[in-house]
Amino acid sequence: MKRFVSFAVILSFLMFAGIVFAEGDKPSDAPAAAVAASVAEAPAAPAIDTGDTAWMIVATALVMLMTIPGLALFYGGLAKRKDSLNTMAMSFVTFCIVSLLWVMFGFSFTFSGDMAGFIGDGAKAFLSGVGPNSINVLAKTIPEYIFIVYQLTFAAITVALASGAYIERMKFSAWILFSILWMTLVYIPVAHWVWGGGFLSRMGALDFAGGTVVHINAGAAALVGALILGKRKEKSLLPGNLTLVITGAGLLWFGWFGFNAGSALAANGLAGAAFINTNTATAVAALAWMVVEWMHSGKPTVLGLASGAVGGLVAITPAAGFVNITGAICIGIAAGVIPFFSVAFLKPKLGYDDTLDAFGIHGVGGTIGAVLTGVFADPSINELGKGLLYGNAGQLLTQIIASAITFVYSGLVTALIFLLIKFTIGLRVDEEDEVLGLDESQHGEKAYNL
Repeated sequence: MKRFVSFAVILSFLMFAGIVFAEGDKPSDAPAAAVAASVAEAPAAPAIDTGDTAWMIVATALVMLMTIPGLALFYGGLAKRKDSLNTMAMSFVTFCIVSLLWVMFGFSFTFSGDMAGFIGDGAKAFLSGVGPNSINVLAKTIPEYIFIVYQLTFAAITVALASGAYIERMKFSAWILFSILWMTLVYIPVAHWVWGGGFLSRMGALDFAGGTVVHINAGAAALVGALILGKRKEKSLLPGNLTLVITGAGLLWFGWFGFNAGSALAANGLAGAAFINTNTATAVAALAWMVVEWMHSGKPTVLGLASGAVGGLVAITPAAGFVNITGAICIGIAAGVIPFFSVAFLKPKLGYDDTLDAFGIHGVGGTIGAVLTGVFADPSINELGKGLLYGNAGQLLTQIIASAITFVYSGLVTALIFLLIKFTIGLRVDEEDEVLGLDESQHGEKAYNL
């Protein structure tokens, strides 16, 4: 309980600092930086552009592909054979749940209006007032329906990412309840703070495609949830199918172009910058992870190469539409080296059972990307971003504060959600079910009937 009180005190302090910071010379109604990037290039009079619309339909489909099948295959291949179907089902069912909740109330409380900088107003619940030709103020050249579905895919993968820390021991029913509560109580507020015109947006936090909203958010939930769940009975990680892992990683890389380049919300030069930055940082991070692992263990593993690529994708996400190619390379190096040591040294030293390193890669990688955005943001790429190297040290401080607020809020509310589930329907499967495997004990199925 003392830890929760400490969390609350820290969160209150950080939010107070953020709100005070936001009341400075920043315009109070500034939209989130990532979304505003496209608005800045949109025509003065809102008008649907068929080119932008076509690109955003493709980008939306690409981000959906990141969750199912991309993340499902990546996580499913990493799990033990007896738990692989359950692991994939966690990503699959989450996409279904978020798809429904997002149109019911998620979109509205994230992107419709603003109440005190903390949450939307709910005026567009069940997509009230949205039609085929309506346009959202944050995406003025595409139909609002497309903007809604695009943002839905971000919400879905964020929830699903956290599952990597919980696999092989969490009840499927508990995961379903967690998905509902966490999307509602954590994802929606944080996304509003950063992208929906909330207080972090007003403070000037830069997050092009989800460093804070997606990766720090999910990473904090992964760490806290893993601590409350406790360790697995069989603590070793024995990937059931590395072919699925590398296939899933490739699909994530492919889909991530929709994630990052799509966050320009238009088919324009900014999307092109985000596209090439994404590919470059990812390749560099994969190589950096391979090199340090090779030096550390004597062999370059396929798993390490895939993990490095994912780390690079994570870290470049908040910076993709703000940095130049040199910044992307630097971020890629950091994303390959620092998460490796987090996974190889920090986790064993501290003893937490983050099964698939959701915190080690997404939490750590997201923080690297968010903070380094404050260093490398280049106004010649995006006039909304000016980092430390371009004479704005304050941006670095803003990035650190925004990252800390996101981490503390997500960690605190995740803990409360887990405790609620623990004392109602229960979190963990029985020991005998865990040993048997969650595919059979939770679903009555086997991935391989051999």
